[in-house]
Amino acid sequence: MVKRYGIVLMLILAVIIFISIGCNSVNSHNKVAYISANDNSEYENTFKELNLGFLLDYNFKLLNADNSWVSIWLEAYSNGKPIEPFHLMELSYGLSPKQVEEGPIGFGIIDSNNKEKLLFLYSPYGKVGPHSIERDLFVESGINMWDYAIGSGKIGLESGQELVLGVYRQAEESLRTYDYQNLDSINQMINEDTTVILLKIRVDEKSEL
Repeated sequence: MVKRYGIVLMLILAVIIFISIGCNSVNSHNKVAYISANDNSEYENTFKELNLGFLLDYNFKLLNADNSWVSIWLEAYSNGKPIEPFHLMELSYGLSPKQVEEGPIGFGIIDSNNKEKLLFLYSPYGKVGPHSIERDLFVESGINMWDYAIGSGKIGLESGQELVLGVYRQAEESLRTYDYQNLDSINQMINEDTTVILLKIRVDEKSEL
């Protein structure tokens, strides 16, 4: 009797493993790109050593590069209201001659000697900036911080999916902790902080462009 229960248990476990593998296989087939935070990268450490400002650096792999379009942009908010243009800076590329493309993407802010801040974006196919923003987006008083919105583990992106990659924040007195992948939490952060800049990414397959 004990042996029979053991065999049944093994069969149940085998079925569960088979279903799990099948589901993971299906999910992986829906991914068009993978991205992960490259914390303490060479780029980031150079910024720290030279005291240039801050940098958020990422490893990015585009699986269907010949059939996809990548958009990376910044959204800025001041005292709970969006700054125009809504895509403060944007970098787009795609339809590569190669099927798979891989390389760094990122966002940085350079603190110049005259206290003017310069923003820039970069990708394997080019960069935008650095240039200043012609408005009082940054406040001189208070505190600020920047943070990766994702970890060092690879995150798969589906076609048409928007993902928050990083956050820059300023506040008068204190900065709370928020869930950067939760829309309600992000909206609360935007309303409570003085300045919020979100770095976002989206990949669209050609059939959906």
